[in-house]
Amino acid sequence: MFVDRAKITIVSGKGGNGAVSFRREPFVPEGGPDGGDGGKGGDVIIQADSGLRTLMDFKYKKKYTAENGQDGMRKKRFGKAGQDLIIRVPQGTVVIDQETGLIMKDLTEPGESFVAAKGGKGGKGNVHYKNSVRQAPNFAETGDPGRERVILLELKMIADVGLVGFPNVGKSSLLAAATHTSPKIGNYHFTTLTPNLGVVKFPQTSFVMADVAGIIEGAHEGLGLGLEFLKHIERTKVLIHVVDVSGSEGRDPLEDFEKIMKELEEYGHGIMKKPMLVAANKIDLLGGEDSEEYLKFKDAVEKQGYPVYPLSAPIHYGLKELMQAALNKVNEVNANPPEIDDREYFDFEKDDHDPDYRVVKVYKDGNVYVAEGKQLSKIFNSTNFNDFGSLRYLYKYVENSGAIRKMKEMGLEEGDTIRIEDYEFEYEEEFQE
Repeated sequence: MFVDRAKITIVSGKGGNGAVSFRREPFVPEGGPDGGDGGKGGDVIIQADSGLRTLMDFKYKKKYTAENGQDGMRKKRFGKAGQDLIIRVPQGTVVIDQETGLIMKDLTEPGESFVAAKGGKGGKGNVHYKNSVRQAPNFAETGDPGRERVILLELKMIADVGLVGFPNVGKSSLLAAATHTSPKIGNYHFTTLTPNLGVVKFPQTSFVMADVAGIIEGAHEGLGLGLEFLKHIERTKVLIHVVDVSGSEGRDPLEDFEKIMKELEEYGHGIMKKPMLVAANKIDLLGGEDSEEYLKFKDAVEKQGYPVYPLSAPIHYGLKELMQAALNKVNEVNANPPEIDDREYFDFEKDDHDPDYRVVKVYKDGNVYVAEGKQLSKIFNSTNFNDFGSLRYLYKYVENSGAIRKMKEMGLEEGDTIRIEDYEFEYEEEFQE
């Protein structure tokens, strides 16, 4: 089964907690702190693998989690970092962040990779909290949580030349004749249910050609196989528009040409900017290139700026000339690469430096004053509520953040209740050791 779309959840490893421990030495208060830092959580890395052809593996497994960092240890020993998780996907996979809809990475090169979710930072051990006043800190920092996000994987074929056109016009036959591949071919619509690739070889070079599933009217809106395969055309450098010039399906060749062109234009994504050759296939059924029907079709299409090549794929008539023209166009594109990618990408730098991380927000819930914040939550979870020094460290952070001042502006008075997470305490004007 050819699977070219998948949605998975990735979770990076949690950072290890800092350790609370004390040296066993005489004349040192509480033995002196020597708790080590926690290890960093493992990253989730997405890597392109040229040996994969489909996203089938992600059809059944939906969640991928990296290893957590190890907690810190006594004697200032650091916890071991969590092992990174490498998720391998086919070359040509676009990774999209579902929440923002932005592209995280377009993996077009074999072995190309990126960090899709960074592991949490390890927490500091209690050795870091010793000062002239606090000689024996009985608390340490918890590790940062891992990052969880839902990502969309979308596989787009990487081919130099793409074959487009109505179903049953001979695209598969052309691919078979030009590349010596053996795609399934039959006399019915939608023979090609999955894209096929083949290599067109020349004495000194070659190019990859793809047979894209047949397009029908309304394909850009998802009708037929529609969007399932239109996206595979996006990466191609050159298009060959295959038309059944004999009208063997009972359709008018010129109308077929115009309808497919309209679908490509409606789909957008820069497809109409690609060089296009038109293959007038099944020319033998018309009696050759001198037939009135062919000349009428050729004249109308070439007036629109597209060169027309007569073709009969099964008997290789006109095949060499068409493939040479395609190679010339591929070489032209390679010599003059398209404009810079103008797609909108995910901002990893902004994601790594959350401007709201240290912000403490305050509001009233009935008669209770509530304080919330990402860093506040981390400090709260690191607090030893049986230790006065640890409680004071939490309180001082709340005070220094400006939260107490904001609460006073809202009417906070001594004896009122302040809540952080699920912990409530009474506010005292003089909270000191």
